[in-house]
Amino acid sequence: MIPTRSLSAQSGFFRRSAEELGRLSRIAWNTEALSTPTKPYVMLDFQDKEDVQGCKTMADRVVGGFSTASVDFEPGDPETNTPPHARFHGSISTKLPDNWRVERTGYAAFRNKDRGMWLFGRLYWDVDPYAYLALRVKSDGRRYTVNIQTDSVIETDIHQHRLYTRHHRIYQNAYANTKEGEQPGHVQSLENEDLDGYPAPQGVPDALSEIPPEYTIIGSSSSSATTSGGTGWETVLLPFNSFVRTNHGYVVEPQTSLLRQRIKSIGIGLTDRVEGPFDLRIHKIWATNGMSEAEVEEERQICGADALSVDEGVESHWIERNKKSKGTDNQKSTDAKGLKGLKSEWDE
Repeated sequence: MIPTRSLSAQSGFFRRSAEELGRLSRIAWNTEALSTPTKPYVMLDFQDKEDVQGCKTMADRVVGGFSTASVDFEPGDPETNTPPHARFHGSISTKLPDNWRVERTGYAAFRNKDRGMWLFGRLYWDVDPYAYLALRVKSDGRRYTVNIQTDSVIETDIHQHRLYTRHHRIYQNAYANTKEGEQPGHVQSLENEDLDGYPAPQGVPDALSEIPPEYTIIGSSSSSATTSGGTGWETVLLPFNSFVRTNHGYVVEPQTSLLRQRIKSIGIGLTDRVEGPFDLRIHKIWATNGMSEAEVEEERQICGADALSVDEGVESHWIERNKKSKGTDNQKSTDAKGLKGLKSEWDE
């Protein structure tokens, strides 16, 4: 692509081009394209005020509703190990406007703006070599959804996944799942530790279920922000291959895989239709193959007792046990966990 005068005049065109060329050069130099990369690929770093300002909010106010949404930059606090971050906050209202065409309100969301152009066309995120989308957040427990938009044939398609956290709450209508001894129609808030006895809703994809699926990697099993050593911050790993294709909030068929090579935007939405304020803090969003040793120090500093460990990557099943071909005495290297185990295999 030859940068025309109007194109090169776009804010940050040459900076974006230089950054992307530098990133691709590092991948080629380190031969990461030929192996599973161990370094994280940061997509949105809200320690940078420009990344926060590069986001846009959406709410039902565009159709006359009364929900509000804002994304603000919050400076860090070294005394409490609080990093600079983005604060997604506002209020959800299900009140309908005086417009008979509007039948449903009660939603708010944000996403990054168009990333613009660079020397070789439109700028996308290419996360094809990575297994997980990682988000470091401090949640109020509401049912947020992570939204990924790609350069797909149908522009309005979005791939979604619930943002499950240690503080994840559900508001469960007992007509769908009634626990013994409760009256139908009972609606209550449940924390993670209260989910035993409540079966997962039938016909709902795991990624959008009220019950966190087993493959979701969350930190400490504790469910209170006041847990000793906890800071409220936590890192959640969501497998890219578990995101569900939707259109205007509905799951569509046939399902298609997320186009990882051409991601246009990432955002978080709230559509639980529970009236009242919401407040979600986001430190960083990145693609990863599990927590690497280089990330652990920052992870522990910010998340405290709820930090993920290097070995969490084992849940991606990269290290397959091959008992038929190897004896138990020689199996220690293949049983190593996560990125640490992968590296030992590469070095052999």
